[in-house]
Amino acid sequence: MSDIAIKIENVHKFYGKVHALRGLNLEVKQGEIFGFLGPNGAGKTTTIRCMLDLLRPSSGEIRVFDIDPQRSPQAVKDKVGYLPGDLKLEGDFTARDFFKHIRKLRASKRAWKDILKLAERLDLDLDRKIKTLSQGNKQKVGLIQCFLSDVHLILLDEPTLGLDPLMKQEILNIIREQKEEGKTVFFSSHILSEVQKVADRVGIIRKGRLVEIANTADLIGRSLTRATVQFDEAVSPAAFEGVSNVDILRVNDNNHAYTLQIRGEMNGLIKALAEYPVLDLEITKPSLEEVFLNYYEDNGSEA
Repeated sequence: MSDIAIKIENVHKFYGKVHALRGLNLEVKQGEIFGFLGPNGAGKTTTIRCMLDLLRPSSGEIRVFDIDPQRSPQAVKDKVGYLPGDLKLEGDFTARDFFKHIRKLRASKRAWKDILKLAERLDLDLDRKIKTLSQGNKQKVGLIQCFLSDVHLILLDEPTLGLDPLMKQEILNIIREQKEEGKTVFFSSHILSEVQKVADRVGIIRKGRLVEIANTADLIGRSLTRATVQFDEAVSPAAFEGVSNVDILRVNDNNHAYTLQIRGEMNGLIKALAEYPVLDLEITKPSLEEVFLNYYEDNGSEA
């Protein structure tokens, strides 16, 4: 059996004249947490909906656990827990009733105590009617129905939308636990700090094209690093001329303080600094957000 949970090959999707997905290729491994990054309109939601046959690709192929969603949509849905980005829950019934219905519908073997535990962790009142809940609490209902299902893949479209910081952190903890249970988690987001905390790998989509895919740590590690150096005496900028991978960004305090940018390895910089009396050295690695913005700066909004 293949160890690939999701395989997307040369998928295009048109909405009339709008080319939403432009030859998208992507593989997601079983048992990993995959973060799918891009601004609104980049193609994240379209990609997820095509996986579930909620939308049909204009061309190309998609497989979810080797199943074609166009030929066997129900077989795919039976293996997937899904939280849509535009979740709409209404009705004159309680969250408790909703979960009982979902368990029966999916023939779930998860114990009722698991639902109670999740509801307690997310501070959700199970006995309030769905129609009276805030959007944030409706989001919790949608998340719990994903996490309690006996599925192999969880698709989350902007999972922390409308939640406060403490709840967001708890959702990230639960996502990690899903992986520990052997599930694959694919989630789209534009909140990069969240993705950085939990994702094993990251894909960056821009205007319907995958422009980067990498292990999260590798993506950050191979990007530009910044160093701030304070010297005990004035140091000429010439000290850094010709040093491999190093550029001077800023010089302050009469040549006593430098801000430097390093591309890749730092051996050249370390050797150069060893020649001078260094009072302080601060190395700053870029966040995933900074890496992400490198792909989008000066490109304007996405169609």
